[in-house]
Amino acid sequence: MKTTLFLILLSLGVATAQSQTSFYDFTVKTLEGEPFELSSLRGKKVMVVNTASKCGLTPQYEQLQAIYEQYGGDDFEIIGFPANNFMNQEPGTAEEIAEFCQLNYGVTFPMMEKISVKGDDQHPLYQWLTQKSKNGVTESKVQWNFQKFLIGPDGRLEKVIPPKTKPDDSEIIDWITSGANE
Repeated sequence: MKTTLFLILLSLGVATAQSQTSFYDFTVKTLEGEPFELSSLRGKKVMVVNTASKCGLTPQYEQLQAIYEQYGGDDFEIIGFPANNFMNQEPGTAEEIAEFCQLNYGVTFPMMEKISVKGDDQHPLYQWLTQKSKNGVTESKVQWNFQKFLIGPDGRLEKVIPPKTKPDDSEIIDWITSGANE
């Protein structure tokens, strides 16, 4: 009965087969507290990465900045989300995080406000990134700092890359450069 009702509603345009939100529907805040509409990234490949300043993987900032300098622009963007979910490895304030990223790694890619990437207070964007019911692609969980989520130019989640995989890994570079200038 429910299936029949859903099919009737679908044919009338009242229901949709995929009711998940789009990546582009989110507005987040920058480290400076300014709104950042993810819809401004429409048409670009985007790497979303949760970061931390006091983690063994923190040196990945260097590779993130290097690929941003090489590939960032009209077709590719990186956005970092500081998170303090793993062993208190991002305790800093927004100002401290910004200063750390600039002084130690010269980070110029957009850094967003510190959020929670797991647990009861998980940010809605990270709910979308990790829940198949919302992203329509895959179920995952944030394993640690520097997990990478690769979003296609159409706003669909394409890949989830484990934290220990370096940002300049060939799998990521191949993804960034595939379809470029076609």
